[in-house]
Amino acid sequence: MPDPDILLMDEPFGALDALTREEMSLELLRIRRERPKTIVFVTHSISEAVMLSDRIVVMSPRPGRIQELIEVPLPVDRHFGMKGHRDFQDCAQRIRALIFGERAKAAA
Repeated sequence: MPDPDILLMDEPFGALDALTREEMSLELLRIRRERPKTIVFVTHSISEAVMLSDRIVVMSPRPGRIQELIEVPLPVDRHFGMKGHRDFQDCAQRIRALIFGERAKAAA
């Protein structure tokens, strides 16, 4: 399909080097801005999830169940400078706490 309404992406940037991964993330943000659509994006990268998402579904380990749905409070127009933004950091910390529990608190 040349322009689908829904994109299903399962770790599409997982095998890329860090710089190419960032370029592809910016390209996905551009596509989303120019051609609004629903994107289901699976990733194990917390910062990638926060950067690219409006909503994040955090799954529990075996069996995989929805642990929490997190709304990302960042503006639609995003850039990598936002990683230092308080809302970005708070969102990433919440996800870490859900995934790692007490281990995340001890490491902080």
